[in-house]
Amino acid sequence: MGRSAAFFDLDKTVIAKSSALAFGRPFYRDGLITRRDVVKSAYAQLMFRLGGTDEQTMARTRDYLAALCKGWPVEQVRQIVAETLHELIHPYVYAEAAVLIEEHRAAGRDVVLVSASGEEMVRPIGALLGVTDVIATRMTVEDGRYSGEVEFYAAGPSKVTAVAELARHRGYDLTESYAYSDSISDRPLLECVGHPTVVNPDRALRKLATEQAWPVLEFRHPIPLGRRLRERPAVPVAAAAIGVGVGVAIGVAWYGRHRRARTATV
Repeated sequence: MGRSAAFFDLDKTVIAKSSALAFGRPFYRDGLITRRDVVKSAYAQLMFRLGGTDEQTMARTRDYLAALCKGWPVEQVRQIVAETLHELIHPYVYAEAAVLIEEHRAAGRDVVLVSASGEEMVRPIGALLGVTDVIATRMTVEDGRYSGEVEFYAAGPSKVTAVAELARHRGYDLTESYAYSDSISDRPLLECVGHPTVVNPDRALRKLATEQAWPVLEFRHPIPLGRRLRERPAVPVAAAAIGVGVGVAIGVAWYGRHRRARTATV
């Protein structure tokens, strides 16, 4: 049996907002986008969340974001993210997600953030959580600016391709690995591991979780990491789980027993 890992989607799974939209205000303030772009970006994000499993929807979202970013100086984007990260993201990390990430680390698993947002945003957010491994969308860069082309779009089946590649490189046993997501667009990611769990699921994913008897977690406590570390709030992840139908109730019970057994052996 090889090593195992835990793969976490980012938006609405680890943080209580869209990471891409969170930076809309500073991007607008610094002249990278217009008011119209802000509205169109929000609409594109909504359409992706409502129909993200459709290949056409994913392709349209990818192409729109690539065109929107064309010509942006990469260093300016990184600077904006660095300057606003603690204001826009830091207070919105789910306490339950942070605890769960720590539990996986304590069990000796690598933790990987897997997000359709740009790597320039995802990697600094990972650093907030102490997570160095990320799979995220990469834009093509020419002469220090985004070219308007996408090198890798981390959405849908593409996430699985990247996860499988990382697993081969690191020696992960995916049948012993974990994945967490809120969106039906991540069905391929959840199905590629032996221990899928849905978090704050959308309607379609909740239905799938019921059918597959997957555990369901509800995260409801976004809290600044510094405060969480000072106060060590008692927000047991198992207590945040809710069963949806008999199938999921069985899944949650199994999940709780498995985690207790794992803790006892760590």
